[in-house]
Amino acid sequence: MDVFDAIRERRAYRSLEPVVITEGMINELAVSAQLFCSCFNNQPWRYVFIYDPGILKEMHSALSPGNEWAQAASMMIAVLSKPKLDCIIKDRKYYAFDTGMATASLILRATELGLVAHPIAGFSPKKTREILDIPPDMEVITLVIVGKKSNTVNPGLSRQQVEAEGQRPARLPINEFVYLNKFSTKEHNEEK
Repeated sequence: MDVFDAIRERRAYRSLEPVVITEGMINELAVSAQLFCSCFNNQPWRYVFIYDPGILKEMHSALSPGNEWAQAASMMIAVLSKPKLDCIIKDRKYYAFDTGMATASLILRATELGLVAHPIAGFSPKKTREILDIPPDMEVITLVIVGKKSNTVNPGLSRQQVEAEGQRPARLPINEFVYLNKFSTKEHNEEK
């Protein structure tokens, strides 16, 4: 699978079935992040790969309402960083950008391996920090929910979530997020 195929194949499915998590799989995902670019090669990302059934069960208490589907995860990946781990040039802090790029690389590698790797915002960073013994100065940026796509739709999903399982949600038209040469809000707004 080439990169563009992985981009096309990647989906944020919520209907998951178990998959055996191996050290080799974790290493594949970690290497894909490790090799990614960052400001001055600082590599500010930190990941906690959670696959122990007991700790995964504890993590269920960190999930927000509506994300109960994530309880079917075979693994969760806590994505962490902090500003001091990366470039700070004047008022520009690169840690979140660089960590996001590395995490996207990890997600695409998971897709190549036949996995679903679904990043979520619906969780408690405070509970996550407590459960995983994460120091208070580290920012919990996201959780990535990992499993195998199930052909059986999770019965706990909302109507909107069920619709998203069947068809990729609509994407913004390219002309709504791409500007050529200069950013022009006037032209952008006229098209709406």
